Amino acid sequence: SKSAAGKHLVIVESPTKAKTINKYLGKDYVVMASVGHVRDLPSRNPKGSAKDAIPGVDVDNDFAPTYEILPTKKKTVTDLKKAAKAADDIWFATDLDREGEAIAWHLAQALGVDVPSAKRVVFNAITKAEIQKAFNNPHQIDEHRVNAQQARRILDRLVGYKVSPLLWKKVAGGLSAGRVQSVAVRLIVDREREIEAFVPDEYWKVTGYFTPSIDQADQLAAAWRKWLADGEREAREASTPGRKLKGRTMREQHGWLNEHSSILAELVEVGGERFSADNAQKALDAATAAGFKLIEKKIDEDPKAKGPAQQKITLVGALAENQPGWKVQSITTKRHKSKPYPPFITSTLQQAASSQLSFAAQQTMRVAQQLYEGVNIQGSGQVGLITYMRTDSTHLSNEAIDMARSFIGETYGDKYLPDKPRVYKSSNKSAQEAHEAIRPTDVTLTPDKIKGSLDDRQYKLYKLIWQRFVSCQMTPAEWDSTTILLGAEVDGTSLVFKCTGRTLVFDGFYKAVGIPRVSDELVLPELNEGQSLAAIDIEATQHFTNPPPRYTDASLVKKLESEGIGRPSTYAAIIQVIQNRKYVEKLSGRFFATDLGKVVTDKLVDAFPRILDIAYTRHMESELDKVEEENLDWVKMLHAFYGPFETNLAKAYEEMVHAKAETEPAPYKCDTCGADTMYRFGKNGRFLSCTRYPDCKYAAPIDRDGKPLKDLYTDIICPVDGSRMVKRTGRFGPFLASENYPDVKFIVNLDGKKGTVKLPKPPPLTTDVPCPKCEEGTMNLRRSKRGPWLSCNRFPKCRGRVGWNSLEEAKQKELESALAKHEKENPVPAIKTTDGRVLKEEDNYVPQVEGGEAAEEMDESLDAA
Repeated sequence: SKSAAGKHLVIVESPTKAKTINKYLGKDYVVMASVGHVRDLPSRNPKGSAKDAIPGVDVDNDFAPTYEILPTKKKTVTDLKKAAKAADDIWFATDLDREGEAIAWHLAQALGVDVPSAKRVVFNAITKAEIQKAFNNPHQIDEHRVNAQQARRILDRLVGYKVSPLLWKKVAGGLSAGRVQSVAVRLIVDREREIEAFVPDEYWKVTGYFTPSIDQADQLAAAWRKWLADGEREAREASTPGRKLKGRTMREQHGWLNEHSSILAELVEVGGERFSADNAQKALDAATAAGFKLIEKKIDEDPKAKGPAQQKITLVGALAENQPGWKVQSITTKRHKSKPYPPFITSTLQQAASSQLSFAAQQTMRVAQQLYEGVNIQGSGQVGLITYMRTDSTHLSNEAIDMARSFIGETYGDKYLPDKPRVYKSSNKSAQEAHEAIRPTDVTLTPDKIKGSLDDRQYKLYKLIWQRFVSCQMTPAEWDSTTILLGAEVDGTSLVFKCTGRTLVFDGFYKAVGIPRVSDELVLPELNEGQSLAAIDIEATQHFTNPPPRYTDASLVKKLESEGIGRPSTYAAIIQVIQNRKYVEKLSGRFFATDLGKVVTDKLVDAFPRILDIAYTRHMESELDKVEEENLDWVKMLHAFYGPFETNLAKAYEEMVHAKAETEPAPYKCDTCGADTMYRFGKNGRFLSCTRYPDCKYAAPIDRDGKPLKDLYTDIICPVDGSRMVKRTGRFGPFLASENYPDVKFIVNLDGKKGTVKLPKPPPLTTDVPCPKCEEGTMNLRRSKRGPWLSCNRFPKCRGRVGWNSLEEAKQKELESALAKHEKENPVPAIKTTDGRVLKEEDNYVPQVEGGEAAEEMDESLDAA
């Protein structure tokens, strides 16, 4: 790094940010990166501490924190101290949220800088103008913000370090609890229970398909029926076994009707009263009156479903010979406007990126961070492309609005520019994380102009942000919505069908973001009041109300925000942690609560009703805000929390029943002895066990519905006993093992998503290289595709790593030689398939269901019970 002698030293968090800022500050400044936090509460207590002491927090002394330099940051701090000593002065330019303020404070403490006189600069965007403005207006480190961050950190540590050991004792080892993560899991568990308890209601729709071409009605009716039948046949032929069949989609149906100048309408009124039907007979009576002739009533039983959904009814029919005379009763057209959306804040960016780009929240934040800190743009060098991405304010600066309006006028024309700028106010009353919404720093850097300098994800997210910002200052789009009522008189009873459609009249802000798929809309043919129509089809269809949907990344972020759980900067981390802990799993983009998540949530809600209460979590966030904004005494706040918490904790240790001791009857017989079975809980979740345990050792894993899983044999032979290997699932994911597992211990790990094997490797070689992170372990040496690599032998407790290239050449040669010898002494057996082929890394495995129920060994869980 450059010498800081006689220069201004600027400290930021990231090397990329340092590189971008350096470009604007000039030769009198040296910019260095701390790479995040350099100090934190220690992860363990010093030797001789009380067993229940919380590392780094003195509970008996007003929760006084003790911080230490992180083991991985000792060299960084040494380098920063050296530069600080030589520099003329030091500027702390960390991010502008609480976390950034805390990093600046910790850096000042670590470098021995007097905090009240430290120079703190903040900027919302990494541009020349913003940086010059910030350095011309330095201010003090805000200790109230730092206290709010310290209070949050200590609060989270109190919960995590006190409740996690309770889970180890009462549920299973290795689990963790968190003040905010546990509430997020509760949301998903509660939703899972709502879905499980949901009993659908039945309702019926009567739909008519009409044409103004009365002479061609018979031909159109035949063509329509044939087209629908062809769609069902194609779906059947293309479908894989067990998959739901789908015929023509609504979009395709609208397309056909548009092409043939026909419309579809729904029955809304019978005899002057609103039509609604909750059973087949009522729907059939109305459909028959409208010209439907029943041919067959099909009933499919679905024992898995609940309530009326156990009977799926299909009314198969055709048009009756005598059809009512349909006439257009009224045509109403209204113009309405679609306003543009506000510019992005953290939560709405995560929601939009999830629903439009299928980005997980953490992925969105990682890419946004890259765009904020700076990307190398061809011809311009390192450029910060967006403003700060952790914000809950929709405010835009006057300069930003002027920039957008100027671009809109020049690019799209005056009709797309409102008379006055649009001003957005934050719906979130506590919006405080930053000064502005997320927007491009320079609107003339259009997504297509810089596409060649961005990777695919950066381009997609930048385009989303750029389009939202430009469109928020544009005129509304305008639609003409048309409602047509058509009716007939049948045996003295009036029937009324309703049809709606809309047409885009003016694209407005869609000019920037793209027009929604109007091809999905029904395009209405030219019709006049009193005009006659003929039916080409009448159908009565059964429907059921849906349970509340499972959360997606987008809807979970929205819920966390609306409930005041966490802050914008924490949403992505919360969602990642609860998946890593196996409390929830994401399937097809939706979150499912696991058995482990349900059990842990139930135990915690029972023991700590207040901490797991959503309203209380919101109250704690509000208290932390008051520490920052109203100088609330954070020590008093912690005392108010800790007293009741400690009482509940002591009670839970005494009264909480171990999860493994709780059982539930199961509707299956034991495969081994024929006795009844029950569900038990083990370290991998619920499983099926014989009620005669320990006299009968039968145990089987189960699927999400509680059914015992069949053995999944593969075409791979176990090299130890020659049996075919069976696919199993353990706490670390899927693996292959001998059918005689666990007596035969040899396993092959699997990549569950790719469906490929990960071949076993020789055991790691223990070296004398010390771990730089924990300073207790030594490094294990392994070989990978990229070459040798070193990691701490205390993994997973310590995740310390040492880069191979950081070792001296002589040490590399010594270890290379030792590793080669070690690999020769510990050969990996060749693994073959049933046809004699030798398995290679990343080959596919082919599971086949065979034999009886899976008999995965679960003695450990049963013994614990």
